[in-house]
Amino acid sequence: MNKELMAAIEMIEKEKNISRDSLFDAIENSLLTACKNNFGKVDNFRIDMNRETAEYKCYAVKDVVETEDDVMDPAMEIAYEDAVKIKPGIQVGETVDIELDSKEFGRIATQNAKNVILQKIREEERDAIYNEYSSKEHNIVTGVVQRFLGRNISINLGHADAILAENEQVRYEHYRPTQRIKVYVLEVRGGNRGPRILVSRTHPDLVRRLFEQEVAEIQDGTVEIKSISREPGSRTKIAVYSNNPNVDAVGACVGVNGSRVNLIVDELNGEKIDVVSWDENPGNFIQNALSPAKIVAVFADPDDKTAKVVVPDYQLSLAIGKEGQNARLAAKLTGYKIDIKSETQAKDAPGFRVEDYMDDEEDEEYYDEEEEYGEYEEGEYAGE
Repeated sequence: MNKELMAAIEMIEKEKNISRDSLFDAIENSLLTACKNNFGKVDNFRIDMNRETAEYKCYAVKDVVETEDDVMDPAMEIAYEDAVKIKPGIQVGETVDIELDSKEFGRIATQNAKNVILQKIREEERDAIYNEYSSKEHNIVTGVVQRFLGRNISINLGHADAILAENEQVRYEHYRPTQRIKVYVLEVRGGNRGPRILVSRTHPDLVRRLFEQEVAEIQDGTVEIKSISREPGSRTKIAVYSNNPNVDAVGACVGVNGSRVNLIVDELNGEKIDVVSWDENPGNFIQNALSPAKIVAVFADPDDKTAKVVVPDYQLSLAIGKEGQNARLAAKLTGYKIDIKSETQAKDAPGFRVEDYMDDEEDEEYYDEEEEYGEYEEGEYAGE
């Protein structure tokens, strides 16, 4: 058994990357269990195992008492005259190790050791997989569509399978077996049957991680992603800012002739991506967020997180977007509730005056919103 056991331990150590010490610990525990099953349910057994040869001995540890009459529990105590034969010089009150004949339970111990090793392998593999993928939480990984589980999809990640739930799938995407896709790891949960890995194709941070992979300026911290708003499968707006005045944040993310952003669009199966400049001035930021629409004026209230936006009549539908998508994404991106009006609508509002929104040289009339919002400080809004 010893040679076979050592060969098995060495093989497991190499192939499964499980430490030898953890395997020996498990085997020693199984031998203790075998001792108790064979010699009695007491807690005075000890296993002495040579971890180089896998040879072992089993001992019962007993307290030494003066005479046979003092022995109250033979499983736990031994008379002095018997103890001194085993260990000369021992004194009353000390303990003595009495070797047990392990041959009596060798078959049971062998089977137990085998079961323990198998169980340990399963546990270590589960732990290794959990540790591997828990470190990838909130990052993207590449997987292969494996099979459909009702409305959910099993994605093979290499060493484990992940679940792409129905509500984490993009409505307009069609998945097929063996298809390679990138997914965002939402959560990794431990379990008796192995870790449960939940992934997503709809999370906004999927787009964030894709940009971090493709744009070197984001990786080195020159360009920051300030915010993202996304309607999966349709459109995403991403606000970026450069910490280096010599680096154009939008240009770095788009790449030469759109090379960088197009790679991400392809990965997202044609989802449109608007890259806009982040600005600490909320008026400027809102104006950028509503691109590609042209803006006449923006009045932003930082306290209420609301904004009034005026656009040329012919730009109103573009600013709002199909089914309100452009305005909705801009609102999510900036964190402001945005009310968009055309120039005609703005002029019809009572008290509207150009000087409240435009530069001095402009001569168009606009309505005055000071009555509704009160006085505002310079820099709270920006217009063309």
